[in-house]
Amino acid sequence: MDRWLDQQAAVRSKRGLERALIMRTPHDTGVDLASNDYLGLARDPRLAAAARDAVDTWGTGSTSSALVAGTTELHTELEAALAHLVSMESALVYSSGYLANLGVITALGGPATFIVADSHCHASIVDGVRLSRSPHAMFEHNSLDEAEQLLAGRTEPRALLVVESIYSVLGDAAPLAELLALAVRYDAVLLVDEAHGIGVVGAGRGAVSASELAGHPNVIVTATLSKALGSQGGAVLSSKRVREHLINRSRSFIFDTALAPAAAAAAHTAIEIIRAEPSLASEVGRRATRLMDGIALRQPAMAERFDRGVGAVQSIRMPNAAAALSAMQSARSAGVMVGCFRPPSVPDGISRLRLVARATLTEAELDRATSVLSSVLGDET
Repeated sequence: MDRWLDQQAAVRSKRGLERALIMRTPHDTGVDLASNDYLGLARDPRLAAAARDAVDTWGTGSTSSALVAGTTELHTELEAALAHLVSMESALVYSSGYLANLGVITALGGPATFIVADSHCHASIVDGVRLSRSPHAMFEHNSLDEAEQLLAGRTEPRALLVVESIYSVLGDAAPLAELLALAVRYDAVLLVDEAHGIGVVGAGRGAVSASELAGHPNVIVTATLSKALGSQGGAVLSSKRVREHLINRSRSFIFDTALAPAAAAAAHTAIEIIRAEPSLASEVGRRATRLMDGIALRQPAMAERFDRGVGAVQSIRMPNAAAALSAMQSARSAGVMVGCFRPPSVPDGISRLRLVARATLTEAELDRATSVLSSVLGDET
């Protein structure tokens, strides 16, 4: 085993794909363009107060699985708030968004369910498909024609069409209305991962609600509480019938410890803020545009490498993994934290800098970020 591990480490080093944990401190003064805290709520005092109250009332942990003793009134209140936010009939909370995707796909999958998924779907979806034991196929990113061909050729009695509303690498949107039309035409269920849509588009309610798909009998939504909602956890939003099935068949719900009460309370408070302050979502888009326009103004030759997303996520294509890693390190040394996406994290194999806008970025922070990134990218050309 040790010899194999050494060989694997050597391969990663040669390909420029080594990864390491980057520790944050409470006193970081840099500009954060790396986290998924889209609305800046992770440090909002209202969420912190709700979490403290939950700890005082319920303790630091949920103490068991949701089906044994882990469900509190905070969990049921959060589920009701999530369902109302996204305009779905019901919600079921998981301890992470990853487990929500894993849980719903495996519970609905099996040898009689054909799963068709977009090739840019998140690893949690890919793993769920693999674990489901379902016959499956991936279609070219956002290709309606290929998705239809796969659905039309199926022989299984059930089908699941799986996409993300906004994709995590390119930040581009799925054609949800057209995908739902395909699902209806071929008697399939459309499963939409809203990890990067809730809090960011549709006045914060997400792309499914904005596209008027919410509540359709052929639609199921998954969500994370750890991005725009500034907390931790995940959820499946669906009909009551699907929720009942998940409670009885979803292994990542049944056998996992329930979401900590503090996280449930913080997420619920974030939902209340989003509903009360829908302008927060538009601020994310405005700052994303301001950021990318600022870099393009200083480095116009780089603009052709931009993949401009419709929400918070923006990315810049880099020549190779080593160049992406070098640029990320240079930016961080200058006080601007950005993401570095390299294979296998990028579904198209192209290494990128990933820039994430946040509703609370100040003009001074945006100026600093555009200046630093323009300089760093200029050095890479």
